[in-house]
Amino acid sequence: MRTVAAIRRDPIALAGRILLAVFGGYMFCWGVVALCAAGAFPLGAEFHDGETLGSILGLLVYPVAFLWAFAARSLWRAGGVLVGGGALMAAVASLIQMNLT
Repeated sequence: MRTVAAIRRDPIALAGRILLAVFGGYMFCWGVVALCAAGAFPLGAEFHDGETLGSILGLLVYPVAFLWAFAARSLWRAGGVLVGGGALMAAVASLIQMNLT
């Protein structure tokens, strides 16, 4: 287990956290937006309403994901949740959209 002070002294670990926070957080939020946009339409909402809802939620989720990338004890766990969760949500959104057409 690495402490915050140890991460600050290791520039490679800090760079990894920064990259994960920026790009992993973006991917996770992209999955949230895609899932809201695809999931709102079968529930009776317009596509653009779901897209707007997802964008608003994405604005709230991104800072949380960004900060969690620094607060997580394990860089690999944070990466798995952010990147894997974003990819999973995007895949589910894609499946929903394929079944609608």
